[in-house]
Amino acid sequence: MVYDFTRYLAAKKTVDDRALNKDVWRAFKALLPPAPAVIEVGAGIGTMIERLVEQGFINCGRYTAVDNHPPNIAAARQRMASLTPTLHVELETADVFEFAARVHGRQAWDVLVAHAFLDLLDIPTALPLLFSLLKPGGIFYFSLNFDGATILQPAIDPAFDALIEQLYHQTMDERLTNGQPSGDSRSGRHLFPYLRKAGADILAAGSSDWVVFAGEHGYPADEAYFLHFILHTMHGALHKRPELNKARFNAWIAKRHAQIDRGELVYVAHQLDFLGRLPMIKMAAL
Repeated sequence: MVYDFTRYLAAKKTVDDRALNKDVWRAFKALLPPAPAVIEVGAGIGTMIERLVEQGFINCGRYTAVDNHPPNIAAARQRMASLTPTLHVELETADVFEFAARVHGRQAWDVLVAHAFLDLLDIPTALPLLFSLLKPGGIFYFSLNFDGATILQPAIDPAFDALIEQLYHQTMDERLTNGQPSGDSRSGRHLFPYLRKAGADILAAGSSDWVVFAGEHGYPADEAYFLHFILHTMHGALHKRPELNKARFNAWIAKRHAQIDRGELVYVAHQLDFLGRLPMIKMAAL
């Protein structure tokens, strides 16, 4: 199988649609100003923009989408071609922190969106920089923040399954980008104190778990590919770990792929969504 990240992001859309916390989602819609200026960081291929338009959250205004992977922005540009012409979409290939530094003091937005992205960052360091993108009193919507549970069923070997989950989460806690911490396997729960320390008001929060299983006609849409990609990611993260016997781990991964092919694998990942607002007094970026 060829593993393509942009296809994974497209396959993930239906999984995300089910997962997003409905109470937080509705509260987000109610807070959106007319014709808002929205900025999304880590925007991927633009599926959140599509979702907001398709569900009637926004149909005019300005939407700036920033992602540091050129193939993602190229895919987003193709997908945006069919959106309403009254919404002005700006796509930017850039590192989000470099982008924030570049526009600081020159541009600000009404709404900040980070979808399945914050748990890849060192959140205490990132929040002041991200919040510098917002106007005073601006709102933020931070969705699908991973929170410490990866469940794969049926069990193969419960003790070995648990070790793999533990080590997989450990790779998130140990991850470095450019020599700096970049991730947290319990980002969701940690956002409560992080947001408050950053001076933000949390207006709504709730679970947004990924739950993927096969029904009578198999997995929905392209979700079998989504599952294969998750296993590919786990293998890439763990195949050199000295705590795992390589042959045994490779056999475990192969069995999990076979479970997908037979429509047997159930996958659950625990995540949290947040909606909030900044105070009317602008905070300085640290």
